Amino acid sequence: MSQAEQAKLKVNRYYIKVLGLVQGVGFRPFVFNQACELGLKGYVQNTSAGVYIDIEGPLPFIDQFVSDLKEKSPPLARIDSIEHVSKSPAFYESFSIIPSRGDHPKTALVSPDASICDQCSFELLDPDDRRYLYPFINCTNCGPRYTIIEDIPYDRTYTTMKSFPMCSECQKEYQDPADRRFHAQPNACPVCGPNVFLRHSDGETVHHQWRHVFKESIKDGKIFAVKGLGGFHLVCDANNPMAVKTLRERKNRPKKPFAIMCKDIDSAKKIVHISAEEEDLLKSPSSPIVLLDVREHSKVTESLAPGLSTIGIMLPYTPLHKMLFHDDIPALVMTSGNKKGLPLIKDNALAIKELSGIVDSYLLHDRDIQNRCDDSVIRVYKDSPYFLRRSRGFSPQPILWPRSTKEPVLALGSDMKNTYCLLKDKQAFIGPHIGDIENNETVQYFLTSFKDMKRFLDITPKITACDLHPSYLSSKIARESSPESTVYEIQHHHAHLASCMADNFLDELVLGIILDGTGYGLDGNIWGFEILSGNYLDFSRESSLEYIPLPGGESGVLNPWRMALSYLLKYASHSRHRIYDLLPEQSNHDIDLVTEIINKRINSPLTSSCGRFFDAVSALLGICHHSTYEGQAAIELMEVADRSTPFSPYPYDLFSGKISPQKTIENLLEDINHQVPQPIIAAKFHHTIASMIVSAVKEASEKTNITKVVLSGGVFQNKFLLKLTGELLDRNKFTPYHHRQVPSNDGGVSLGQAVIAASRFASQTSDLEREG
Repeated sequence: MSQAEQAKLKVNRYYIKVLGLVQGVGFRPFVFNQACELGLKGYVQNTSAGVYIDIEGPLPFIDQFVSDLKEKSPPLARIDSIEHVSKSPAFYESFSIIPSRGDHPKTALVSPDASICDQCSFELLDPDDRRYLYPFINCTNCGPRYTIIEDIPYDRTYTTMKSFPMCSECQKEYQDPADRRFHAQPNACPVCGPNVFLRHSDGETVHHQWRHVFKESIKDGKIFAVKGLGGFHLVCDANNPMAVKTLRERKNRPKKPFAIMCKDIDSAKKIVHISAEEEDLLKSPSSPIVLLDVREHSKVTESLAPGLSTIGIMLPYTPLHKMLFHDDIPALVMTSGNKKGLPLIKDNALAIKELSGIVDSYLLHDRDIQNRCDDSVIRVYKDSPYFLRRSRGFSPQPILWPRSTKEPVLALGSDMKNTYCLLKDKQAFIGPHIGDIENNETVQYFLTSFKDMKRFLDITPKITACDLHPSYLSSKIARESSPESTVYEIQHHHAHLASCMADNFLDELVLGIILDGTGYGLDGNIWGFEILSGNYLDFSRESSLEYIPLPGGESGVLNPWRMALSYLLKYASHSRHRIYDLLPEQSNHDIDLVTEIINKRINSPLTSSCGRFFDAVSALLGICHHSTYEGQAAIELMEVADRSTPFSPYPYDLFSGKISPQKTIENLLEDINHQVPQPIIAAKFHHTIASMIVSAVKEASEKTNITKVVLSGGVFQNKFLLKLTGELLDRNKFTPYHHRQVPSNDGGVSLGQAVIAASRFASQTSDLEREG
C-alpha cells in the first residue's frame, strides 16, 4: 500500500458544532445513520447551544459526512452554520447518541410545530397498524414541537409529554436507530400516550365512541370547541348555513370571514381555485391557512365569507383533525377558540368555563399545551408566500438580518396584531401572534410568552424597543419593566420601513411607502399615508396625505360614514341637504352631531391615514357604513372594484410633500352623481392611490437619488393595490420590495423596532468609543 493510500486511511478526528434548526427535527438520528453508513466512530449530542458531533475516521469519509450534513439533512432541519476543529484521535469503538446536556449557553433553536407527515397519515388509517386511528401519532418528521416545549434542549423531560412514560414498544422504537421514531420526543401510542374524550355541555363525557358522537352532532348542526395543537378551535359543519349562522350569533361575529378546514386537497378544489404554489403551501409542514379565490357558484362560502371572493382554507395538520372528517363532512369551520378580544384558549378547564354558551360540546384531550400558537395566514403573491399572520408552523423560527447586534434586543411591537421580537446576533426570533393588547388577559399572555421565549433562548435583553405611542400598553410595559435596559421608542412607520428592509436583507438608504390605519407621528398626529426615506438608524418624512379630522377617534374607525362626512366637509362644497343625501343610512341628527364634533375639533385628532381614506370612499359608495371587523370597509371596497380594466386615476395635487385629494373627492362625487357603477369608481380609486404613491416616490427620488422602494403597512394586505403599485413602480424604473417572511401589517412591526434599536445602540456605542 502506498504512503498516500495509508494517509487516506489514517484516523482523523473532527469536533463539529452545528447551529440552526437541528433539535426536534430528527437530526441526531440522521447523523447517527450517516456516520454508521460511512463506518465512522464517535458520538452526537444535543446541547442547549446546538448539536455537537465528535467523529473520527479516514478524512475522505469525514469530508463526505460533513457534505451529507449540508445536502441530506432531514426535511424539517435548517442548518445555519457548521464549525469544526481537529483533535487527536480518541479511537472510539462505535458511534452513539449520548444524553443531552443543558449546561451550555443556550443558542439552539426551538422548532416550530410540523403537520402530520405522509407516513404517519398512512399508519393512522391502516387497520393493521398498532396506531390505527390514534389521534397523537407522530415521528421525527412531524408533530408538536414549540407548543409542548417547556425548556431546551428539546428532550421529552422538557416537554408536556413528560407526563406520559413510553411503553416498552414505544421505547424500543425510540432507541432503534433504524426506526422512524428514533428519538422522536412526543412518541406515543394508545397504550401509553394522551387520550381524546368528548364532553357535552351538561357534563356527560364520552371516551370510546367520540368519533361517532362528534360526526352525528356536527351533522345535526352542533358547535364544538376542539382542542388542537396550539389552542382551541370553534368548529361546525361548513356546509350547514344554519350552524354557521348560529356560530356567528353566539360569537357576535356577524360578517368577519371564517376559515375552513377541508378533508383533503380534492375537497378544497371543489370550493376554491388552487395554484401549484398554493397547493404546496397547503401541504407543507407549516400547513397554514391560505387565502384562495372562490370558484364561481360556490354556495359553501356565502355564509362563511359574506361579500368576499376569497376564503381561508387549511388542510388537516394533526392526526386528530384527520379523524374529524367523513365522506359526508368534507369541510369544517375552524375559527379561533376564544371570546372576542381575549387570547386563544389552550386549557380544558378555561375552555369549559369561557366557551359555555358558545359551543354545545367539547372535544378535549389530556396533553397539555405549553405555548399557545394561533394558525398562520398566508396568500400567494408573485408565486411566493405573503404573510397576513405569522404564527404556527413558523414561529419561533428566526429570520436573519444583515447585521449582528452588539447586545440582545427585546422589541415589544404594536398594541394591534401584536408580536414581539428577540434579536440576538444576526437572528431575529419573532414570537407567535398575540393579537390586540387591550385587556389584562392579553397582557398576561404577552408577558408570559416573551418571558418564556427569553428563557428558551437564554437571552437577557440589554436593549428594549417599543412604539412611540404614549398610550400603548406594550410601550408602557417597556418603560416600566426594563430598569436595566436601554429603552428606545421607535416611530411606528419607521419600524414598518425597517421591517421590510430586514425582511429583504437590505442595508442601505431606501424609500418607504408605508400605508396603514394608524401610527403615532412625530408631531403627535396620526400618520398613515407616508412616503419616507431612511435606513435602520433614522428616517425623513418626504410626503404624506393631507391631514383630516378623525371624528370621535375610535368611533370614527368603527363607523366609516364619519370619515366620509369629514372628507365631504373639507373637500366638497355641498349643502347640508346634499350631504344628507350622500349618507342616506345615517339620520340627519347624527350627521349634524358629528359635523359639530368635527367643526369644534372635539375628540377629532388629525390623521393622514390611508386606511381611513379607504373607509371614507367605501362609505360614500354605500358599501360599508359600519365596520364589524377591522378593515371591513376597505376589504369590501376592493372586492367591489373592477380589477380587469386599467382605468385612469382621478386627479389630485402633490405640492411640497403634501398630497391633496381635493380633486379626487370632487371627481369621485361627480361620478356618483352621474351614477357611474360602483365597480368602476372603486377601481379608479385604487388606481388613484397607486398613482399618488408613485408620484410622491418620483418626487422623493429626485431629491434623494434613491430608487429602491419598500412597501409596508396593513393597507398592503390589499392584493389589488399591492399589484397596481408594484407594477407602476416597475414601469417607472424603481425597484420595489414587498414583505416575504413577516406580515406587512403590525405583526411585522416588532422586527423593525428591534433592528432600529440595535442599530441606534451600536451607533451610539461607537460614538462613545470614539470620544473616549
